[in-house]
Amino acid sequence: MSERVILKTPRLSFVMRDEGDAPLVQQLHSTMATTRYLPGKAPWSHEKAEERLRGWFEEQARDSTTKYKLLAEDGSFIGRAGISRFRSEQFELGYSLREAAWGKGLATEAASALAGWFFERQFAAGFIAFTHPQNLASQRVLTKIGMRERARILIDGVLDTAFELTADMRPAKS
Repeated sequence: MSERVILKTPRLSFVMRDEGDAPLVQQLHSTMATTRYLPGKAPWSHEKAEERLRGWFEEQARDSTTKYKLLAEDGSFIGRAGISRFRSEQFELGYSLREAAWGKGLATEAASALAGWFFERQFAAGFIAFTHPQNLASQRVLTKIGMRERARILIDGVLDTAFELTADMRPAKS
């Protein structure tokens, strides 16, 4: 098997991508519901999926982190999640799940696990995340893992809400 597990939680596996993953990426971003908060606000073409996939391979080679393939306990593909460089200045948490995986706490589980992994590996002192102002579900995920609203940030013509998490801001484990 060519997949390499980067991180595991009770319900999720974060694995390295394969060259042939473009159809999965396109499938993930194939509906208006899954792309309404992304730049372009339209389903992705196969070419767009291939372009993003190449970018993720480049990020992994350069920074030792990227957006990974996210698998459910049964091995089925449910999305992408990871931490990668944003505008070369800082690290950014990002995730996207298939509609069938929404509302089950998986985004929070993924984001929390990634935050722990990021700080354990000491990539940097902190990272950011940003959401579309109307994406309240994603904003709840970010605040649940201890992120704080930082400022507005203009990305592809949309004034998004930026959040930040540093190691000393993380919630204490009970």
